[in-house]
Amino acid sequence: MPNDYFQFQQFRIEQAACAMKVSTDACVLGAAVDLAGATRLLDVGTGTGLLALMAAQRHPTVAIEAVEIDPAAAAQAAANAAASPWGPRIRVHPLSLAAYAATGPAPFSHIVCNPPFFQGALRSPNAARTTARHAAPDTLTFAEISHFAADFLAPSGHLTVLLPVPEMARFAADAAMVGLQSATRLALRHRPGSRVLRQIVAFGRAPRPLVEQELTIRTADDDAVYSAAFRALLAGFYLAL
Repeated sequence: MPNDYFQFQQFRIEQAACAMKVSTDACVLGAAVDLAGATRLLDVGTGTGLLALMAAQRHPTVAIEAVEIDPAAAAQAAANAAASPWGPRIRVHPLSLAAYAATGPAPFSHIVCNPPFFQGALRSPNAARTTARHAAPDTLTFAEISHFAADFLAPSGHLTVLLPVPEMARFAADAAMVGLQSATRLALRHRPGSRVLRQIVAFGRAPRPLVEQELTIRTADDDAVYSAAFRALLAGFYLAL
């Protein structure tokens, strides 16, 4: 059973009120997203506030907005931000993405999202977990995220998302329909030679050659040992590193 909190080197994530807890994949997303030139960042479906806090630690001046439709999770994310060293730079909005769009926010240089993964899958009886994990018309859909990014990304901005491989293909198709093209793709493997479990893809407006990379989380020799590349990426965050 997950702990009610996750302690990082510079901040703590309280997560008892959140359906989705801190995960290795989300930590990789927070550490790997390209923040070059970041001025305004939006974390869509912030949950615990993890991605917003990692961005705040990595970039000393970026202003961060976060939206979360679940009131309990939004309150916990706001509390986590307030307890961190970067509270004044993070604003959490307890709104749906559509309601937030209706407020007319200024353009973002970066949008980051760990969206609901599953489409057409059996839903959890836990409503909050369904909202966090399942893309459906009554939750946060791939098309909704793509359209929001098309409307509110700065001309040179990027939308970066984390998804399993089949879902990423569906997301990319929705993104292409609104003029967003894949710019970079990071494939995540559990260990060398294992199948790709997740992809982190950055989308932008300008077509460009796709830059592809891989990250293996564990070593081949010992499943309990992090790879050198993973350790380097998360060195500023995990206590054990």
